[in-house]
Amino acid sequence: MKQLKLTGFLFFFFLTESLTLPTKPQDVDDVSITQKFIEDNIGYITIIAFAQYIQEASFEEVEMLVKAMTEYRDKCLADMTLPECSKLANDVLLENICTMEGLPQKHNFSHCCHKADFERKHCFLHNKKADVGFLPPLPTLDPEEKCQTYKNNRESLLNNYIYEVSRRNPYVFAPTLLTAAARFEEMTKTCCEEQEKANCFRTKAETFIQYLKALSSYQKNVCGALMKFGPQILKSINIAVLSQKFPKIEFKELISLLEDVSSKYDGCCEGDVVQCIHGRSKVVSHICSKQDSISSKIKECCEKKIPERGECIIYSNKDDRPNNLPLREAKFTESENVCEERDADQENFMAEFLYQYSRRHPELSTPELLRIAGVYEDLLRECCNTKNPPDCYRHAENKFNETTEKSFKIVQRECEHFQILGKDDLKYHYLINLTKLAPQLSTEELTFLGKEMVTALTTCCTLSEEFACVDNLVDLVLGELCGINENRSINPAVDHCCKTNFAFRRSCFEGLEADKTYVSPSTSQGLFTFHTDLCQAHNEELQRKKDRFLVDLVKLKPELTGVELQSLLVDFTNVVKKCCQAQGPEACFKEEVLPALFPLKSNWYFWSNKRN
Repeated sequence: MKQLKLTGFLFFFFLTESLTLPTKPQDVDDVSITQKFIEDNIGYITIIAFAQYIQEASFEEVEMLVKAMTEYRDKCLADMTLPECSKLANDVLLENICTMEGLPQKHNFSHCCHKADFERKHCFLHNKKADVGFLPPLPTLDPEEKCQTYKNNRESLLNNYIYEVSRRNPYVFAPTLLTAAARFEEMTKTCCEEQEKANCFRTKAETFIQYLKALSSYQKNVCGALMKFGPQILKSINIAVLSQKFPKIEFKELISLLEDVSSKYDGCCEGDVVQCIHGRSKVVSHICSKQDSISSKIKECCEKKIPERGECIIYSNKDDRPNNLPLREAKFTESENVCEERDADQENFMAEFLYQYSRRHPELSTPELLRIAGVYEDLLRECCNTKNPPDCYRHAENKFNETTEKSFKIVQRECEHFQILGKDDLKYHYLINLTKLAPQLSTEELTFLGKEMVTALTTCCTLSEEFACVDNLVDLVLGELCGINENRSINPAVDHCCKTNFAFRRSCFEGLEADKTYVSPSTSQGLFTFHTDLCQAHNEELQRKKDRFLVDLVKLKPELTGVELQSLLVDFTNVVKKCCQAQGPEACFKEEVLPALFPLKSNWYFWSNKRN
């Protein structure tokens, strides 16, 4: 496989990347360059697709498919008139997966192979598993060993890296994973030249991991919106994002750009890696071909060669609001003919309202802009059925302000919690609350969601743009909770918030209480059995174990209050400290843990759990 020729990423929400391609002058046909990139990197692209579709597959099985797809590429490059060369790349990939001897039966996807075309692709998409707890821990190499492997067999190291990351991130878009691989190689090159290799890898890996996590959250959130609510909500999200980024873009031009952006997500969200790559390239090319009418901030970016254009656009500032843009668009609140215009083309009318409101309010979050659009739509539905509609909708701005004020108060309250509780206690607060709301989720999912809530607040609560930052990031956490699959079910209350209204799911979750349908397990089922490895855990690992312990405790005793649960967590911490200083830590754990956790319960509870 040739060297991976990809750098940079582009985000349109707060984080999302664009495929950047092999270095060529700007005027070369972008489509042919993209196609050449795909041909050169067919091995990496195959690994991503296979590892995301069939996460249980071994690396050896993936290598077999890479060989088959490389042969297919070579055959078609030699003679494009062959019948099989007219097929879509993703269809060829799935056909090859299905014809691998014994593989469909071994990994339980035979039912997908019995389907065809869209139904087959859709089946493979639903075969993906967001909770990857069934996979073994991510393999880690000693820094010296990693550097030696890179020196002796660079391709093997990169292939393994892409395979392991892809199977653990089944919904991350292919260009993101290719960018991650390029960054991993850059990190490896740099750190292998350092004397303190371990420290270098540790320092650089943290930023790298955050990059991948942020993009993964964003992509799952947007794809989840598309799958649960359809293309209209995706269109609304993109209108809000692009109108804020490029406030001088004309509405007609925005609608044209949206066609490319929407088709990009069709491929990326369905797991069609080749269509996703083509779509990403097309969006960047569209922006740069119309740069004068889109943004004054990207002229220099679009004069750069293709690999540099995307990253340059990322770091370009939001364009300045046009000087002649009034604070309000009278057409939507002061015109006598609002109802007639709405009725003539409701979809286009509402799209233009969102465009006009978003370009005037760069300080608002994307979810808030969608809420405002929802409030306006509901208001018109009501007003246009009255005797005097203009009198009714003339006060729309008051409704918008009320909606934003409610959202501001939620964020303000969350940031006050952060200031009062501090990072650790805030995390425990969210771990307890999230577990009570959705105890059906795995312990891994709940600990992840709790940490992400804290990350959102610690990142945003000291910034001048606090509201938009918090609201955007918390919405991503809710997207993680709700999941990408439209058939995902947690419990009736959570499902209602996830599936009823995308824009208002935040306020829906605010009103939720502990799940009343949940039945806790009758015994601890070994959850509170600890071994000597607990004493050997470093600070970070010990903290993870404490977080898991707290979540498991809430699942077992959901009726306990937050104060009682945190008190038991303190008791557990003290027991760990005591037992790890004892001569026989494991025996100490058996004698001390359950009595410390349930001091008010009868001896029956203690002994019944010991027998289990």
